[in-house]
Amino acid sequence: MEDSRLRGPILSDAFRDYVDPIFAAAIFVLGLCFGSFLNVCIYRLPLGISVVTPRSACPKCKQGIALYDNMPVLSWLVLRGRCRHCKAKISARYLIIELLTGLLFLGCYWYFGLTLSTLKYCAFGFLVLGLIFTDAETKLLPDKLTLTGLALGIGFSLFVPVYDLASQFLPGILNLPFSGGISERLYSLLDSLLGAAIGASFIYGAGAIYLRWRGTEGMGFGDVKLMAMVGAFLGLKLTVLTIFSASLAGSVFGLSTVLIVWLKRTHRFAKRFADAAAARRRAWHSAQVVYRNYQMPFGVFLGSMALVALFFGDRFLRWYGRFF
Repeated sequence: MEDSRLRGPILSDAFRDYVDPIFAAAIFVLGLCFGSFLNVCIYRLPLGISVVTPRSACPKCKQGIALYDNMPVLSWLVLRGRCRHCKAKISARYLIIELLTGLLFLGCYWYFGLTLSTLKYCAFGFLVLGLIFTDAETKLLPDKLTLTGLALGIGFSLFVPVYDLASQFLPGILNLPFSGGISERLYSLLDSLLGAAIGASFIYGAGAIYLRWRGTEGMGFGDVKLMAMVGAFLGLKLTVLTIFSASLAGSVFGLSTVLIVWLKRTHRFAKRFADAAAARRRAWHSAQVVYRNYQMPFGVFLGSMALVALFFGDRFLRWYGRFF
């Protein structure tokens, strides 16, 4: 297991002194390559297509993409975001995901150094980033990402300590009949399982309450599996922080959407109604209809806040704890 000093997702700032520019550049390039593969996953998994075969091709002209046209970032820039053969536009999303994955890998190395923690959280970031963009585009959270992530998170807990509630409080209460190293691994595994169970239960319960209140499904099982994965990687405290911050971000987004729709519809109806108050009432009713029928990709907010919690969650909780 990793050094006991490496407790929790965030390491000591002292580890940043050991960042090697050669390793940093290599990890960034590795991230770009994984980002290129992630684009394949985001496109193919919702369609039920293998991410291995067939090789990448232009969706419009079906021409296979040559190796020199499949270089992360560079190929998109050289081709100016268009297919070499039919000149069809290639979404900037491909470029953005490659860069984000590269920066995410670099950020993990910057925070965790050349340790197993970097490997663990690079895998976590890769999966979460894929789920964010898949949910944003298709409103789906593929099992091949969420369940694979859940298994990885639980497995990694045996080698990279989660160090959450069980690891902090159980050693003084429960003495396991094993050596210290094995006991630490078991406590970490328990923390991972606890985070997965509570994260999934929280979202499942919220979805059940919403279904009974509104009579329509508010969150699917994809969100439940996503939070089980987040809990397995981050533990209970950061999972709860993720859920609450994602709920806050989602609420702000929803209210902002309603406000924007209301303002636009008010402007539109003002041209048709002489009474300004009538135009505002009609616009407000229209905005409410849009809000009721809009399926918010909540996985986008859960995933985004999980990444924020990974890098800043412990720091925020320590700051918040000073007030009590």
